[in-house]
Amino acid sequence: MIRRPVAFVTAIVLFVEAVGIAWVNWFMGVVVDRQDMSLAGLDPDVMSTSSKVAGLVFGLYFALCGFTALRVGLRDRAPAGLGRILLISAAVVHALLGAFAVGLVGWGAFAFTMVVLGLIVLIFMTYDRLEATRSDAKPDAGPDAGPDAGPGSPGGPGSVGGSGSAGGSGDGVLPPPPAPSVS
Repeated sequence: MIRRPVAFVTAIVLFVEAVGIAWVNWFMGVVVDRQDMSLAGLDPDVMSTSSKVAGLVFGLYFALCGFTALRVGLRDRAPAGLGRILLISAAVVHALLGAFAVGLVGWGAFAFTMVVLGLIVLIFMTYDRLEATRSDAKPDAGPDAGPDAGPGSPGGPGSVGGSGSAGGSGDGVLPPPPAPSVS
């Protein structure tokens, strides 16, 4: 219900951020190139070129992260392997960018980076919860168990005396034994 829209919104935001980061760095490279000024003895051409290259690299990185989020939304499955690593690294980058942005740019930039961080984390939270419920819903039932025999169902694995629930929470923990009766 909310998993796919969150993944699609995250992908759109990351694509927009990729274009924005690439454009800002390219613009800064052009400004440095036209001013022909040196910073601490550095060559202006090197500063201009490095700003443009950094903009392209970060833009491609955020675009790849956006593609990963888009793929998560299209497949409706949790990110795995390299995609998971990319999204985790994007979350860390946004946390660090937020910490730097609050001091250098202001609270608006901090809020934006925290929203993107929250969207990325929300992808992991919703899809990990989905994968956990899918793995709980498909246990290895015995050959004589019916189609509804799952953990906590009467006659299924984890059932306790046909009570229908193992501990009431479905987590496989047995309830405590009844207290001895005094007659």
